[in-house]
Amino acid sequence: MNKKEEASNLEKKINDAFKLFDHTGSDAVDVREIGTIIRSLGCCPSESELQEILVQVEDQEMTGSVKLNRFLPVMAEILQENRLQGAEPELLLAALKTFDFEGKGTVDPERLRELLTTEGEAFSQEEMDDMLAAAVDPNTSLIPYEDFVPKLMVKLIFE
Repeated sequence: MNKKEEASNLEKKINDAFKLFDHTGSDAVDVREIGTIIRSLGCCPSESELQEILVQVEDQEMTGSVKLNRFLPVMAEILQENRLQGAEPELLLAALKTFDFEGKGTVDPERLRELLTTEGEAFSQEEMDDMLAAAVDPNTSLIPYEDFVPKLMVKLIFE
């Protein structure tokens, strides 16, 4: 894959992740969604790193929102430089399996919420709400973790 194709592929992945949270189709998202979007791209920024990114991407005219055209180049640079890299999907899957005490392929969302909002670099309640909204099976009220990991992140592949 040449550099131009690689850049195009990277832009598409960032665009796709952003669009998941662009509920109005306006190429803008609420500033509070940015942490979740960045994490969905496989990055694990600390709160201070996230604040630095927000300073760069927040729309100055429309405070509280981030437009795709400001987010895309900043995020592309972060990903190209392999900054803020987090765990591989396989590692996340293994971590979730440790909470599947009965071996049924599911995790209790409230237990996951408790862990991710109190341990390590804690997620905010809003970030958890966003993630769990996409992850919880409405029929069982549990998280089928084999399906959760792909929804949680967009795997970036560089050759």
